[in-house]
Amino acid sequence: MENKSKVLILCSGNSCRSQMAEAFFQHYASDEFVAFSAGLEPHPIHPMTIRVMNEIGIDISMKKSKSVREYLGKEVFAYVIFVCGEMERQCPHLFPMSSWQSLSWPFPDPASVEGSEEEKLQAFRKVRDSIEHKIKSFLDEYRR
Repeated sequence: MENKSKVLILCSGNSCRSQMAEAFFQHYASDEFVAFSAGLEPHPIHPMTIRVMNEIGIDISMKKSKSVREYLGKEVFAYVIFVCGEMERQCPHLFPMSSWQSLSWPFPDPASVEGSEEEKLQAFRKVRDSIEHKIKSFLDEYRR
């Protein structure tokens, strides 16, 4: 693990977007990165997050939401990735004088979508696919 870069993916609730991003890092780059995710105010992982990840063969059903406070002063990260604006606004107060590279990848919150179950699922799938694309692009650039 000492040769792997650590990445922390942050979102307000650690129930959707950050969980997806952590899973994609683990799926596509576990030999290069150790991925963690956390939230400012963790909520249980949204059932649709688990469902849409299962649709593409990634099982996150045993994952748990975590607080960003679990990592404060305990880990050194190469990258901190913000997948929502709220966390990005709060984070400078949590990680003063840190040496990590900050990346801003805001994605819409699929849990905030109202409508039928199918409309909600489509929102989760769209965000999932956007996160996957962003991580693949990041990894392509990182590997150059």
